[in-house]
Amino acid sequence: MPVTLEFARARTTVLIGPSGCGKSTLLRMIVGLVEPDTGHVLIDGKVLTPANVDELRHRTGYVIQDGGLFPHLTAAQNVTLLARHLGMSSPAISDRVHVLAKLVSIPPDALERYPQQLSGGQRQRIGLMRALMLDPPLILLDEPLGALDPVTRYELQDQLKSIFSELNKTVIMVTHDMSEAAYLGDDIVMMRDGRVVQRGSFDDLVQRPAEPYVESFIRAQRVPTLSAHT
Repeated sequence: MPVTLEFARARTTVLIGPSGCGKSTLLRMIVGLVEPDTGHVLIDGKVLTPANVDELRHRTGYVIQDGGLFPHLTAAQNVTLLARHLGMSSPAISDRVHVLAKLVSIPPDALERYPQQLSGGQRQRIGLMRALMLDPPLILLDEPLGALDPVTRYELQDQLKSIFSELNKTVIMVTHDMSEAAYLGDDIVMMRDGRVVQRGSFDDLVQRPAEPYVESFIRAQRVPTLSAHT
């Protein structure tokens, strides 16, 4: 089904809906892992093509559930892999890692561990560091907190909100959790069966649902009328 979406610069847009509705597929299209059947993906006005996909990917950070880290590399090696491949100097890499570790609250000793030696929350922080390493203007997050325990998830939600605000990035995030969408999203896009059902603020969806499905989805999650973390 045709979908047309535009994402505002320096704002956080959250894609939400049931499994299989097309949220993650949209992210994979934006990063060039899936080609659209029709139409185009434009990033900063440039049409994404096989010829420029690598260039545009380097301007996009991509975080998946549980970090998606390479198990045979240390955390630091995971974070710096692309930067080293692209020829960034060792001092510049070291400085950037130091800045990012402080930003996401990772202790220096954790950077020398392998992914299996890290907690779930630490793996997600390392995944975020890797996504931010080249300082891309666009960040894509696909259920980044879905596999975490409630306490760690709550802490990382607070941290992500702070990071998004501080870095002024364009963020597109996928989640199944309406409370999370309400807390992190400037704009919420609800999807169902490959189409956009409604787009707007959390209050728009709660107070002015476009169709009964929106109301049912929110009610099924027992979402409070006020967003989380108030």
